[in-house]
Amino acid sequence: MAGSFVTAASPSVALRRFSEIEASDVHEFHQIVLGVDGSMVMAVDGIERQIDRRSAWLVPAGSRHDYAGIGENRHLVLDLPAASLAVPERLFERARTIDIDAALIQLVGEIAVSTVAGGHGHVEQNAAALRRFNWGAAAQLCAALVQDAGHASASAAHVQAAAGLDFARIDRWLRAHLAQPLRMVDLAAHCGFGLRRFHQLFIEAFGETPHRYLQRLRLDTSITLLADPRRSLTDVALDVGFGDQSAYTHAFTRRFGIAPGQWRALRH
Repeated sequence: MAGSFVTAASPSVALRRFSEIEASDVHEFHQIVLGVDGSMVMAVDGIERQIDRRSAWLVPAGSRHDYAGIGENRHLVLDLPAASLAVPERLFERARTIDIDAALIQLVGEIAVSTVAGGHGHVEQNAAALRRFNWGAAAQLCAALVQDAGHASASAAHVQAAAGLDFARIDRWLRAHLAQPLRMVDLAAHCGFGLRRFHQLFIEAFGETPHRYLQRLRLDTSITLLADPRRSLTDVALDVGFGDQSAYTHAFTRRFGIAPGQWRALRH
């Protein structure tokens, strides 16, 4: 609806066809639009670009965007509550498009297929299962997008470093060390800063402490691990850095409103 202003309480992943009739929107959640088939054109904050399966739009919350499809098209649309997923806010500091790599193109295709095959259009699809699918898909897509956004800005790394922190570098380091206790001094050194200065810059960039950010990242990542029935809950807990299953279950339930065992049981 043109001029609508809506909110989102949790991630939403949908496969959409955009009409050739131009429409406008503005909403309080971040949005990512990824091409699957065909193409569309979108203008956000005065920036206009046609996107297809090799590109994506990153639309910050509150940004007015005008859009229209070009012929037959399908796009994967990811709605992200602002500050909900463990994704650096600087990923959405401005409206922009990014070119995506072959691995992400494949992931988008797989999620698009799952969106249809998983029963999004079937009456028997229950709300809890859909919510879990959306969280899992969002976690995977955001992890891949952070990497691609980092690669896309690699040529300007020296500018970014001068301005503050390299969010993609931080995110990659944290994901590579999820199972280990966070040693702030190691992360700060990895980014080329002293401990005190790094902590200050991190809070300015991410809006929270590194430990709180890592906690959310661990829980979001655990959703994708729960999809593998071969992993016990204890294995998942240890893989994402919790000391035991009890601590993991408590943190997971507090964040998502359901225990990880229940999440897994309802998924299958």
